[in-house]
Amino acid sequence: MKGSRWFSVCLAALLLSLTACGSREPTNLILEEEKDERIVNLFSPMEKTDPDAENVARTASDLTVAMAEEKLGVTMVYRTYTAENYKDKTYDDIVLDRVRSNMDDMYLMNPDTILALGAEGKLMDLSGLESAKNLREIILTANTVDGKLVAIPQEVVAYGLFVNADLFRQYGLALPETPEEFLECCRVFKENGIETPVGANRWWLETFVFAQAYADLYNGGNTEAEIAALNSGEAKYSDYMRPGFEFLQTLIDRGYIDAEAALVSEAIDGEGPDFRAGKTPIVMAYWGAANSETAYGKTDFEMQVIGFPSSRGQMPVIPMTGFGVGAEAEHREDAARVLDIMTSDEALQLYSETNRVISPSKNVKVDCVPALRPLNERIEEGVYVLGSNAGMKVEQWGNTCLIVRELLGGASVDACMAAFDRLQSEALGQP
Repeated sequence: MKGSRWFSVCLAALLLSLTACGSREPTNLILEEEKDERIVNLFSPMEKTDPDAENVARTASDLTVAMAEEKLGVTMVYRTYTAENYKDKTYDDIVLDRVRSNMDDMYLMNPDTILALGAEGKLMDLSGLESAKNLREIILTANTVDGKLVAIPQEVVAYGLFVNADLFRQYGLALPETPEEFLECCRVFKENGIETPVGANRWWLETFVFAQAYADLYNGGNTEAEIAALNSGEAKYSDYMRPGFEFLQTLIDRGYIDAEAALVSEAIDGEGPDFRAGKTPIVMAYWGAANSETAYGKTDFEMQVIGFPSSRGQMPVIPMTGFGVGAEAEHREDAARVLDIMTSDEALQLYSETNRVISPSKNVKVDCVPALRPLNERIEEGVYVLGSNAGMKVEQWGNTCLIVRELLGGASVDACMAAFDRLQSEALGQP
């Protein structure tokens, strides 16, 4: 499992809604030996906000939990992960251990743990929940393992290119649609004194790869058959991935990306200052970064968030996290009822309006900030690729991230493709 990326990749998009406001213990935690009360144990990266803290708003996720507690008469017990408590063990490592040992009832999970635990039969089938009837097709596709819906998120985390529209206008450039147009924009920026047109970090360059690898797979009308061919070994992941890796290698060779800096840079911390200062015209980030004043929510220039270049135009990339319920958990029935309320249209409307994010429900629409409209329009049209898909036997997001980092460190494209071939052989039990 590649769980170390939790704090820098998937969870980055959730921190806006799950961050704890203090170190005090939540006041509604109860002792487990009090058997007369109905409880549901939730394991997640963050503590619940103290409901009695003055002048601090409860997070959107907490509000949906409170809704479930009130309607069902249960109490959520928060069991939380902090890196210092587990030392070398990552969040994903701990989730795997806890689910397999039936230590909790509900879990917030990364895509690789969803895939692994779903394949082991350790997660409850949630397809019978009322809320499941309202889910977007993208959620069902991403979180279904062996015909079972094993996780449901509270938001759709979309990644896109954050661009300085003022700089594009200054040099007479249209916002790029294809890889070729993107390279031309970078050439113009470079020739006009912008040393590194693309600000990158060690986590998110795989978004370029996914956009080019799977543009046709997810938008060509043959998704199920293509995934079946990959899962049987008839098709090779490396054949899909090669164009994206060759594109990244071109960006590196032409100096449009600083590979050495990207390899050691954390997300936003590395490339963010130059982008905000107007020195770097292009970075990549998740949807919520456009809403947060601490990321890119307020800039001195016009910012636009668009999809990544692909053969089908600007392409949003969507990895998936989600809540799952242990199939053998002690309070699994109550946990499923809680999750049903947390992911109901009523709760998701509250959640989405509070955090201004894309809802997993096809019935919930929320106005986004102007900068996000280009990306949102593509998603609402049903144009996107998945960066994680529990229906694929080779875990996508984490593995691709790590292999991209090999490329940044000097590995050849052929060596990177060989790494995908090995992963596929291992996943299919082939020699």
